[in-house]
Amino acid sequence: MANVKNLKKDINYVLGDIIEAVYLYEMSTTGKPTEASNAVIDEAIGTFDTLIAKVNAKKVENKKAHFKQIHTELEQAANQLVSKINDLQ
Repeated sequence: MANVKNLKKDINYVLGDIIEAVYLYEMSTTGKPTEASNAVIDEAIGTFDTLIAKVNAKKVENKKAHFKQIHTELEQAANQLVSKINDLQ
């Protein structure tokens, strides 16, 4: 159970930091949200919801592989979101 708890924390912290980075970008450039920045935030929230639903799935045969796959998906999604933040201009 500790691994599930840590995985949920990782998901929350990583995607929370990405959303915070978007807010910092908004404050340092336009001072207000743009459609592109809102899209990145919406995608981060959608990714959070999807990953948490996968973590909470009860009927999983190989839990270790399942949680490892979720962690891999988190890394991939985070990298994509960070590149989208870097492309905001």
